[in-house]
Amino acid sequence: MKRRRSALIHLDANSEKKVIKFKMDEEEQAPKFPFLALPWDDILVPHILSYLPLTQLVILQRVSKQFRSLIRVFFARCRSFELEAVGSLLKDSRDLRKLSLVNCSSWLTDEELLPVINRNRRLMSADLSGCVGLTSRSLVAVSLNCVHLQRLAVARCHFVDGPLLRVLADRCGALRWLDLSGCCQLNDDGICYLAKKCAGLSFLSLATNEKITDESVEEVAKNCRSLQHLNLRCCLRVRDRAIRTVAEYCPTLKSLKVKHCPDVTESSLEPLRKRNVLVDVPSPPGRERLVAAHYGPYVNLQMVQVYCFCDCIKSGRKEKKKTSTYSYLLHNCLPRTIKYLVIAYKER
Repeated sequence: MKRRRSALIHLDANSEKKVIKFKMDEEEQAPKFPFLALPWDDILVPHILSYLPLTQLVILQRVSKQFRSLIRVFFARCRSFELEAVGSLLKDSRDLRKLSLVNCSSWLTDEELLPVINRNRRLMSADLSGCVGLTSRSLVAVSLNCVHLQRLAVARCHFVDGPLLRVLADRCGALRWLDLSGCCQLNDDGICYLAKKCAGLSFLSLATNEKITDESVEEVAKNCRSLQHLNLRCCLRVRDRAIRTVAEYCPTLKSLKVKHCPDVTESSLEPLRKRNVLVDVPSPPGRERLVAAHYGPYVNLQMVQVYCFCDCIKSGRKEKKKTSTYSYLLHNCLPRTIKYLVIAYKER
């Protein structure tokens, strides 16, 4: 087939030379097939992207929004993932300050994480929450190498125990933020040692640990005076005494989580509410529930009678006959006292 070309003659203003350009007719131009126009699920994902290394995929998603969507589709349908991915991405890194590997439990191991930790000694923030594939070796490496660490999250990492926490406290005294939620092997000894060594903590989470008692919470309160956020959810052995100690020694406290702590009552939470501390347990709707909670499992009848007596005075009721105080309480306050007791019993 003979091609037809049309000549375009252009005169350069600065010279007398003639520039001749040849342009193919529109009907003779080669058809264009955009790369992203190919079927993603049938061609691009299984036959092209699956052969690219992870580093190239990370670079490719920065080209445009369409390529980013394509890479997301690829990872959504990805059935295998190379364990060397993290090491290959960070093999040249020497100055990492923040590392977040949340919920990488299915593929992250010590062999992948240890080289990264050993090369980045200036790490200040590490989030390893849910990485159950790791062992104590990784946390020991973090403690020994990252002495400037300020933020650490090892929630649901069951390998964290008391001796490991002691090593962390000895080496990383600059910790300000620590999440130990779900670390069930920790007990009071490890937490007390941590509180003495890391007195600058402003955030501490000990949630979901049945071994934590008032002893460790009180030690944290007495040593970490700048504590602002404390999470004690599902710590079944924490009682009102520990919460009162926290209220006394932590003047900068902003939030307290004690949901599902059955022995923490409104009597210890009320002073914190008055200081506008955010508590995850809702305040009682009425005074009846407040009285019941204020005295734990027992209800103080004298105080209930005082409440009733004050109510009678405020209501403006006056007796026509002059009666003794005992008779007045018997006929006016006793029925209301029984009502308070019934409500308190039902609330519990």
